Amino acid sequence: MKKAVLSVSTFLYLLLSCGLLAQNAQPYKQVAKYTLGGEGGWDYVTFDPDGHRLFLAHSNVITVVDASNGNKLGEVPAQGAHGVALVPEKGRGFSSNGRAGTVTVFGLKDLKPIQDIKVGENPDAIIYDSNSKKVVVMHGRSKDVMVIDPETLQVTATIPLGGKLEFATADPGHIYVNVEDTGEIAAIDSKSWKAQNRWKLEGCEEPSGLAIDTKLNRLFSVCGNKKMEVVDSTSGKIVATLDTGGGTDAAAFDPGLKYAFASNGEGTLTVVKEESADKYSVIGNVDTQWGARMMAFDSKTYRIYLVTAEFGPPAEGQRRPSVKPGTFQLLVYEPAK
Repeated sequence: MKKAVLSVSTFLYLLLSCGLLAQNAQPYKQVAKYTLGGEGGWDYVTFDPDGHRLFLAHSNVITVVDASNGNKLGEVPAQGAHGVALVPEKGRGFSSNGRAGTVTVFGLKDLKPIQDIKVGENPDAIIYDSNSKKVVVMHGRSKDVMVIDPETLQVTATIPLGGKLEFATADPGHIYVNVEDTGEIAAIDSKSWKAQNRWKLEGCEEPSGLAIDTKLNRLFSVCGNKKMEVVDSTSGKIVATLDTGGGTDAAAFDPGLKYAFASNGEGTLTVVKEESADKYSVIGNVDTQWGARMMAFDSKTYRIYLVTAEFGPPAEGQRRPSVKPGTFQLLVYEPAK
């Protein structure tokens, strides 16, 4: 039997081909796509690890979906839905309603509204801080943060921050908020509920999504100019700046695989590897779908959930493309390996 002998040129070609394939390999793959229907735009996506459900802010409702199969489980009325905070120990959910200027409290089991709480102007992002046991609401127009006790359903603190507030995240003792129009992160002491620090995000325009690695004290802020900035949450120092896709809106962090994510409206998902506290690299831009700018992450299955729709030409007098009725959809991704 003759031995196969490769020429030098063939060998180099194979090496280059393998390198190209490795370079183009995507770290996540799409495993499901579900059409949910309905009309209008959407905002934040919230994952419920206890019920394995997704709460999707969609126009004037919160659409609740089984994360396993995309089946619609119910809706919660919300006038100008923006986001949802889940308080499992109280069996309650809280939705921020931008147009109404309220937060709707609803039951997590039956999804029935319990009470509307009057808050500030244009309540947008909303989170539950499990450390302080409080619901925290960020406002776009009144430029403040309001704190709600999930037991008494009363507003217990208001913190002026003087800017258009976007998403927030927390660690024991602090709430961190992206301030979109000033390009900053504001830090709040969650014991005294007083503004504590304000850090300029140099090179970051219109920060929106925000995630955190509480072990290494690192914040991941995604920016409107195709950047992700990694910030030391103890000092405000920028430790890394990375390129993302365009139209970024949401951020997430996977503490298991040590990945940070930016979901981009241009139709990509940027995956950043945390190699150490001060070393980060982009390992891939996963192809998704145009408009898929909001996401949620499941730390048990490592799955990422994105929402988008199909689009048509802009309506008369508008610049953005119009959403085709009935095309609202959920996209599911998981690690490729």
